[in-house]
Amino acid sequence: MSKLVCDICPHHCALDDQQTGFCRARSNINGKISASNYGLITSLALDPIEKKPLYHFHPGSLILSVGSFGCNFRCPFCQNYQISMPDSKQTQTSHITPQRLVNMAVSLKSKGNIGIAYTYNEPLIGYEFVLDCAKTAKQNDLINVLVTNGYICKEPLEKLLPYIDALNIDLKAFNEEFYNRIKGDLDTVKQSIRLSAQNCHVEVTTLIIPGENDSDKEIRDLSRWLSSVCPDIPLHLTRFFPQYQMTDRGATDIGKINALADVAREFLEHVYIGNC
Repeated sequence: MSKLVCDICPHHCALDDQQTGFCRARSNINGKISASNYGLITSLALDPIEKKPLYHFHPGSLILSVGSFGCNFRCPFCQNYQISMPDSKQTQTSHITPQRLVNMAVSLKSKGNIGIAYTYNEPLIGYEFVLDCAKTAKQNDLINVLVTNGYICKEPLEKLLPYIDALNIDLKAFNEEFYNRIKGDLDTVKQSIRLSAQNCHVEVTTLIIPGENDSDKEIRDLSRWLSSVCPDIPLHLTRFFPQYQMTDRGATDIGKINALADVAREFLEHVYIGNC
């Protein structure tokens, strides 16, 4: 049997029958590539919308947040590595159907819930589950939020966006060499930000890592480009803490974060600092 190519992200993994791709969550199962993590959740919580972070989208509300396992990046600084790096055999999961998840979200409206956020690990590698949930959520007057690295091909993203109300997209750096090291590419993420901003509310997060993406020039270039997409896009500059495989340096200096926020404000109306 010939290999099948996954078309969700630019890795385009060519998979034999029963083989799982680079993301550890998409597989060739009986001649069809789909999310092998479909409905398998590792995390479920009712979170403040600001935790996503989304500061300009229904502030003060809560959102039911759900995550699975796997990721199509390999960030040595990952803050959720316990669920993003393992496969299905290395982590504990519970199964939930889209309808049950939506029913749960509806039942939480009385507590302030506005919808469902697909988050914690990289949600778009579980594309089919997110799409099915988002469609069902819309039928029940719920809001859909994506917290994503933006590493997805244009066609599946365009198919999904009509059901999505808001996104927080990680723009991890503004240089290609950085993205090469984490097994991604900058142009794809920029494309995702552009496409999403045409259809949805978008906010962007950049984790500031000492010695990696913390130069004035890089943040100036990043902010200038974001402003060309839309000067009203909120940018969250967040503080790095030693984590996972990157424990060779200390946390980002708070003064540095504040200085870079001032650089970003040369081009953007809304710049916030986080984890400080």
